[in-house]
This record gives sequence, structure tokens and C-alpha cells, in this order.
Amino acid sequence: MRVPAHEPYVGVVGPATASPAVLELAKEVGRLLATERATIVCGGRGGVMEAVCAGAAEHQGFTIGILPDADRAQANRYLTVALSTGLGELRNGLIVNCSDTVIAVGGSWGALSEVSLAIRLQKHVVGLETWQITGSDCSYDWFHTATSAREAVEIALDHARASVVP
Repeated sequence: MRVPAHEPYVGVVGPATASPAVLELAKEVGRLLATERATIVCGGRGGVMEAVCAGAAEHQGFTIGILPDADRAQANRYLTVALSTGLGELRNGLIVNCSDTVIAVGGSWGALSEVSLAIRLQKHVVGLETWQITGSDCSYDWFHTATSAREAVEIALDHARASVVP
């Protein structure tokens, strides 16, 4: 399967350990992004990362996992492409840099670092059951809160498509 370079790349970040409700939200985000032909970029392991990939796999979506380890065997089984980096948490910067927009599902310190990096790079972030960003004038333009998977995907894709040049 070849992925056109002009299709949106959406980073999906979240905790490796999450509640069933958060995992279901992530799975729905994956389904919706796949139906819209967006490429999903994530950390490639378990929890939210696996759930978003599982949802995408139901609709033959294309997923890229940027793994912290040097071992691809740590990748979740739903990934289309697993990239082992050996960079540990530094790989969070790669996830954000490879994405046109980011959806944060659930909250963890790793997800917060990815949200922060994305805002620093002036990439739009959509939060779904995640951290709330307040107190910084620059963050309000780049951080959006959604109340459903559908709303999160719509906001993310609107911003991603505006930033992708065909």
C-alpha cells in the first residue's frame, strides 16, 4: 500500500496504560482517521497507541509506529510500519515532527511532552480526555479541546489539510 505524501499525517499520543473508556476513544479515533485516509503516526507500542492502530486496521488504515527501543519486536501487532529508534523518550520529538497535527487521547507525562513539543512547533493539538492547557497566550491558538472522537478527528483533519500542500 502506497501512502500519498499529500494525505494528512496525524500524530496520536496517549498513555501506554489507560482506562477501557480512553482505549475505546482511541480506537474510534483510529477508525475515523482511517476512513478519512489519514496516516496515523504514534509511539507504536501498547495502550492508546495500540488501540488507535487497532481501530485503523479495521478500515485498512496506514499506521506508523516510532518505537523508543532498538527492537521492532516491541511494536504492537496492528502497525503498518514499525520504526525502531533506540532513542527512548526522545522519539516523542520524531512523532510530533512527522505529524501535521496531533490528537492527545488520555493523559500521561509522555503525552504531555508531545503536546508541549507540538505547541512549541506551532502544530495544532486536539485534546480528548487529556491535559488542559492554560496560562500561556501562545498555546490557545494551537490547543483545541474535543468532547468526542469524531470532533477530535474533524478538528485535527481541518488543521492538517490546511497545512499540507498537494
